Amino acid sequence: MPDTDPAPNPIGPNLIGIVSVDITATPEWEALVAHPVPGPLAELFDSDPGRAARYVVEVGDLRIDYSKNAIDDTVLNALVAVARAAGVEPRRAAMLAGEPINVTEHRAVLHTALRAPAGSVVKLDGVNVVDDVHEVLDRMAEFADRIRADERITDIVNIGIGGSDLGPAMAARALAAYGHPRLTCHFVSNVDGADIAGTLADLDPASTLFVVSSKTFTTIETLTNARTARTWLVGSLGEEAVADHFVAVSTNAEQVAAFGIDTANMFGFWDWVGGRYSVDSAIGLSLMLLVGPDAFREFLAGFRTVDEHFTDAPLETNAPVLLAMIGVWHSNVLGYETKAVLPYSEELGRFPAYLQQLDMESNGKSVRLDGSPVTTSTGPIVWGEPGTNGQHAFYQLLHQGTRIVPVDFIGFANPHHPHRDHHDLLMANLFAQAEALAFGRANTAEPYRNFPGNRPSTTILADTLTPAVLGQLIALYEHIVFVQGVVWGINSFDQWGVELGKELANRITPELTGEPQPELHDASTNALIHWYRTRRR
Repeated sequence: MPDTDPAPNPIGPNLIGIVSVDITATPEWEALVAHPVPGPLAELFDSDPGRAARYVVEVGDLRIDYSKNAIDDTVLNALVAVARAAGVEPRRAAMLAGEPINVTEHRAVLHTALRAPAGSVVKLDGVNVVDDVHEVLDRMAEFADRIRADERITDIVNIGIGGSDLGPAMAARALAAYGHPRLTCHFVSNVDGADIAGTLADLDPASTLFVVSSKTFTTIETLTNARTARTWLVGSLGEEAVADHFVAVSTNAEQVAAFGIDTANMFGFWDWVGGRYSVDSAIGLSLMLLVGPDAFREFLAGFRTVDEHFTDAPLETNAPVLLAMIGVWHSNVLGYETKAVLPYSEELGRFPAYLQQLDMESNGKSVRLDGSPVTTSTGPIVWGEPGTNGQHAFYQLLHQGTRIVPVDFIGFANPHHPHRDHHDLLMANLFAQAEALAFGRANTAEPYRNFPGNRPSTTILADTLTPAVLGQLIALYEHIVFVQGVVWGINSFDQWGVELGKELANRITPELTGEPQPELHDASTNALIHWYRTRRR
């Protein structure tokens, strides 16, 4: 990404032949916002005995119950009409065809090609990118098999940041039950030295493999951590050990070689893969090392299951479309500003943080595709923690607070551990919380014990958290984010908002140890720099 913003994109009202509409100016939107809010939920269930069965959609191994949202058939029909008016179907086709729908960076968006089966065809500039994808996958598999057979290696340290960290870190924790018994994965992302120091403290250089993940091999946080790891390794094993203990996920062969990494152990990906959409690319190398190539391919197959559903299912029965549009209903019509993702699964402990980046970096935008300001609120604030921990932290606000927070509950019928009684209690809590949020409990005598209910939630269930199921969950949310971005008329695939702070940090860093340049900053920032300089040891 360039250091400065590109010139305004001269796309005008059209994007690759697709009309870029202000959805709030359409009759479909007017019809949606004019519809009275159905409910309360207790009355909706009482008046419609078939509601619980009708508002369920199954995709792959996922059972998605969206009946506990304040919707009815009229609202759903209106939401689908809005999606159609926004151009979800032609934009979806354009993305899958490799059109440059990332207009500010003039790039295609082809993360779905990362999980396309071998032999399929997705062409970009006349080249079938699926062939390239499988060439890298095969190289990754050969390398993973070699490392998994090497008794010397016990620890893998993935050094990255953003999508180069959150994806593999989340997935490695989620799929730990499938991991090689000898291998432990560690993830370093924060430039805070405590992160790399704490990780290295208990490791043996001779048994540690580092995976440095940076497409350009210039990401300052990643390279700072990688150099510290290199110094630590060389201090024990010497310079010649770097080539045996470091591999790179990058496209910059010159910088990789200069670091001392054998470019035969460099695994690339492409500019049509955004960082937050890259866990199923070579960025997932540390995950493949942990779970093995076969499980990684099952992971990809899970993505593909939801991709095919998203591509083929009519909007009226399309799970990502329905959930995305219910989210639009919550955000833009009902005014709910946040969304909680609450997995009742310790293994999915990092899933809310992963979705936080996926959603908020994608749809945290205030400018539409044609450069004009958005006309409605865009991405919600996404947050969450695993159950049941959250029940003893923030569920008080969910049940009795003044802010309504839509919730996605995620749970599984069968755990990987042998403690069945624990899992039964866990799942009882999931079902109870969804019920309590929806239906509440009246108590007029003691108002502090009154639960108003009528608080929306969606429940996503699967039999077991397998590699395929994890892939299905990720793809489901990827496509939800895509649909909402289309409705809001924004580019979900750039992230210019991260640039300014990085540029200013690069300016300030030398001032902390060298000559200050107060003319470059405001009075407050100058004072903060001065305070730090006078106390820095």
